[in-house]
Amino acid sequence: MAPRLQEKYENEILPALAERLGRKNRLSLPRLEKISVNMGVGSAINDKKHLEYAIDAMTLVTGQKPIVTRSRKAIAGFRLREEMSIGCKVTLRRQRMYEFLDRLIALVLPRVRDFRGLNPKAFDGNGNYSMGLTEQLVFPELNPDKYPLIQGMNITLCTTADNNDEARELLREFGFPFQRESDVEAA
Repeated sequence: MAPRLQEKYENEILPALAERLGRKNRLSLPRLEKISVNMGVGSAINDKKHLEYAIDAMTLVTGQKPIVTRSRKAIAGFRLREEMSIGCKVTLRRQRMYEFLDRLIALVLPRVRDFRGLNPKAFDGNGNYSMGLTEQLVFPELNPDKYPLIQGMNITLCTTADNNDEARELLREFGFPFQRESDVEAA
């Protein structure tokens, strides 16, 4: 069975985008390609257990085992050697991607402390949106007693849109809680 957001995309969002963008071809409309979730664990240099906590937490949050990222070069000031394990990342596609996005919009973002909406200008110019969470404990799957280390994560949503405006329309149709433009300029 297809995830709820995937059905919404095919039945509601695609026709709305086709009308708004003035295109008849479904394949020319923007769609979500993948979601990348990344955790940098700098404290893993001193304690390997921190990286294990991050891997365990990301597995629970995404439903997929992450790969370990390693440093590319040595930096003596940070006591970092080449090929040291310093983080983990997951790339979600198809059904897992839609299920993660659904949980992110419906459960996680409302649980963020002092949440006033996402910045509508955090696009990279090619239609990809990046956001950061300061702590992983906003995900309801994680037990705060099991994860003593508060760890943040970066989430990047990659779309097939050519520009930021089309990608913003796509994410707005999915129900992304963007701030109003006037609130962003005031901050």
